[in-house]
Amino acid sequence: MSFSLIRNIFSQQLIFSSSFTKMVTTRFSASEREITSAVQSKESDEGSEKKVRVFVRKKRAVKTLQTQAKDVKTEMNNEMPCSLPEIEDFSYGRTSSVPSLTHAPTNWSDVLEGIRKMRSSEDAPVDSMGCEKAGSSLPPGERRFAVLVSSLLSSQTKDHVTHGAIQRLRQNELLSAEAMDKADEGAIKDIIYPVGFYTRKASNLKKVAKICISKYNGDIPSTLEELLLLPGIGPKMAHLIMNVGWNNVQGICVDTHVHRICNRLGWVSRPGTKQKTSTPEQTRVSLQLWLPKEEWVPINPLLVGFGQTICTPLRPRCDMCTISGLCPSAFREASPSSTPKKSRLSKLM
Repeated sequence: MSFSLIRNIFSQQLIFSSSFTKMVTTRFSASEREITSAVQSKESDEGSEKKVRVFVRKKRAVKTLQTQAKDVKTEMNNEMPCSLPEIEDFSYGRTSSVPSLTHAPTNWSDVLEGIRKMRSSEDAPVDSMGCEKAGSSLPPGERRFAVLVSSLLSSQTKDHVTHGAIQRLRQNELLSAEAMDKADEGAIKDIIYPVGFYTRKASNLKKVAKICISKYNGDIPSTLEELLLLPGIGPKMAHLIMNVGWNNVQGICVDTHVHRICNRLGWVSRPGTKQKTSTPEQTRVSLQLWLPKEEWVPINPLLVGFGQTICTPLRPRCDMCTISGLCPSAFREASPSSTPKKSRLSKLM
């Protein structure tokens, strides 16, 4: 084989090898570009989706916050203390968008006069053993403390039990802030037993005595706000203490009897509704909207005694009540029939 032939063959192989390499490189580069382009496209799509999702979530979050803010604002407006009940049956009128009271319940004065006549004998426990009777013979400062102690003990406790505890405290010379502060808490607990929650009340009495000594020189607070800061003292007690202790009428003292009877008579309702009030405090606010202020103090012992003797919590004595014809709840909670139920045996016979 000649030398020139060998050189031609070698040259052709080099050309083929170079073309093949170039072709492979070109194809690889194209594939790489396609892969890179696909990756970038996917990342772009994912980025777009993320952007869209973030945008949607932000929009929804803003909308949710706006809705919540609107709901809170509406709820606050509904619970504004200046709003008055909308009770058509009680002849409430309107002068603006906010309901306003124009008239008291129909026949309320006749109902109140009828209750006064039924209570004229003053034979209810509250007439002789109520909180306002505590320490009536004591000096003013000691009497105020005695009324405070009696009010604190009266929660979830019948009048005769509270009265007995006050008598025992007086016998042990503990109806003063100084004596109460020095006394042993265990001894106080034994003395006031069996008032409801006597252990907690004994602890509260010690705390109250210490506060009265440190802040009020042994006397009691003279404002409603300060009284409500004392442990164990709620709105009903605070108003009673202000009325009796300081002769300062700032509200009606509403306990469970007043709360129950006012609802039975249809004298009160929840703000903006015709529904019964659910707490004594709601009853107090509703009652004060129309009841003349000169009745704010006597209404408590009047209705409490009425609730203890006639308009009792269970099975009220509507047949004995002279105002049953004016009461919308009369005979709705009638006593069960006196006729005994037949036994199973008699039914089978």
